[in-house]
Amino acid sequence: MKSILVPVGSSKNAVNHLQYAIDFAKAFGAKVYVVQIYNVYTKAGTMLKVDHILERESLEFLNSHVSKVDKKGVEVEVKTFKGKLIDTIELVCKTLDIDLILIEPRTNSNREEVYLGKTSGKIVKQTNIPALIVPEGYTFKPIIYILIALKSANIKKEGVLKPLKDIQNQFKSIVNLLLVKTPFYNEGDFDVNTELQALLTKTTKSENATTFQGVLEHYKDNDPDLLCVVRRKRGFFTKLWEKNTILKKDFNSKTLPVLVLSGLK
Repeated sequence: MKSILVPVGSSKNAVNHLQYAIDFAKAFGAKVYVVQIYNVYTKAGTMLKVDHILERESLEFLNSHVSKVDKKGVEVEVKTFKGKLIDTIELVCKTLDIDLILIEPRTNSNREEVYLGKTSGKIVKQTNIPALIVPEGYTFKPIIYILIALKSANIKKEGVLKPLKDIQNQFKSIVNLLLVKTPFYNEGDFDVNTELQALLTKTTKSENATTFQGVLEHYKDNDPDLLCVVRRKRGFFTKLWEKNTILKKDFNSKTLPVLVLSGLK
């Protein structure tokens, strides 16, 4: 893991989140790109573009945040981009060869009932880039126990497990697999390939209506430092994917970072 992207919003947690990102990156010897994306506006009633003003203010904002953290020798680069959020994020990640996005649950939202705000929800929902959702106020610690929850272990996409493998290799993590049999189970869904099997210490099988419910039933028994799930049409976030904003009543993890891998297929 060499390059980590940290989108920064206006939340009160932004500086703490950036410190976590730097501490996380230091463990891997990775570079951190601190970014903010703004759209292009024109001043009402005129043709005067104000995007240059937004760019300047955005850079000042980001530099102010970076000045408040301990960089611990980690290379940190500040960048601003203009454009639509998802298209720009995807282009930036491709251009900078980003391995992982570290996002906070609420980059802008102040609503206490919200787990993932609109911006964070869009990044997790609408991109296919590996993302680590870090709880608000969370302090970095080594990731010793990992629980990966799947309804199907059928892996067809090359390199999809790389973020998980990188984390396990770095922290010598114990990885436990939870296979959840849902009403959408297909024959062969529980066949674990050799690449995934090589990471595992224990496998548990459960039968639940959704992967999400399986996690709620079993994650306390595993007491993980990290929950790992994947993007898929009928996966962990099925119910949550209906809107970009995700409420705490639907999912809330105050003390558990969530690693979201790109789809397995």
